[in-house]
Amino acid sequence: MTAGFRFRLLCIGGLLTITLAIDAQQLPLYSQYMMNKFLINPAVAGSEGYTAFNLTSREQWIGLKDAPMTNALSVQTRILRTSFISKDAAIRKRRRSSTRSGKVGLGAYLFNDQSGLIRRTGLQATYAYHIFLGKGQLSFGLSGTAYQFRVDQEKLRLYDESDEMILNLNSSMIIPDAHVGVYYSDPRLYVGLSASQLFQASLKFGNKGFDTYRLLRHYDLIGGCNIDVNDNIILEPSFLLKTNEKLSTQLDIGSKMYFFENYWAGLAYRTGGTAIVMGGVKVDKFYIGYAFDYNFNSLMKHSYGSHEFMLAVKFGDSARRYRWLIRY
Repeated sequence: MTAGFRFRLLCIGGLLTITLAIDAQQLPLYSQYMMNKFLINPAVAGSEGYTAFNLTSREQWIGLKDAPMTNALSVQTRILRTSFISKDAAIRKRRRSSTRSGKVGLGAYLFNDQSGLIRRTGLQATYAYHIFLGKGQLSFGLSGTAYQFRVDQEKLRLYDESDEMILNLNSSMIIPDAHVGVYYSDPRLYVGLSASQLFQASLKFGNKGFDTYRLLRHYDLIGGCNIDVNDNIILEPSFLLKTNEKLSTQLDIGSKMYFFENYWAGLAYRTGGTAIVMGGVKVDKFYIGYAFDYNFNSLMKHSYGSHEFMLAVKFGDSARRYRWLIRY
């Protein structure tokens, strides 16, 4: 096996495992997607009316060397013309005073994904526009993205260091891209559709006729609703359907239960044989969440599962609350 051929295999393997579950998927994976839907759909930016900061850190397949890792830091806000003041302190009653509200949402998203030899580090900036529809709103979002796609040559272990593939390797590339989405939300439900990697950028690892790998467009459909079980318990079933141009599909489906509006726990299943357990707590303006993924396959003989941590803080609770606001 030549050094160049071995390198191609490593690069292809890294590309295919950036999202770890969908064949040919090239984007990161999040088990707690419902806690920060902005990472999935740019139209979510500012839809809740809060100024929100969210940090997500995910370690995949702990125990395996060079296993994939993802870190994301996002911020989103709503540009308001006038404040929206609550008449009643009780969140559940949702009675709000009438006033005009801003329709523009802004957001940004810093991310770093690493899988073996492959690393993606970049920034996404988002503009969203929200239209009021009765008790709900219809939102549209557009994001521009630029990231560095880098191959870590220091981790290459080759027999022939003079291989032409290595000598002509473009180990770092800056890639522009775009992301678009539409999203509807009201006090009881939400649903959204988004498309990413619209530019379908090509990754050329060499400059002398070596293979070029094209990024695929990806499509995400997200949805969920809130069901009041009683005065202290709320059930939120949700799903995330992901697919791409090759129709490689993955479905996350599950449900969370909120207790006394400050605690939550949930179970989910991801096609391909993954069970997800999650839980969290709200302390004042802070939201702390954790998810554990367990794969029902031979991989678990070599791994301790996947772990995901989430920390969020939301500002503007009293002045920015909207009549359709989903509380979590």
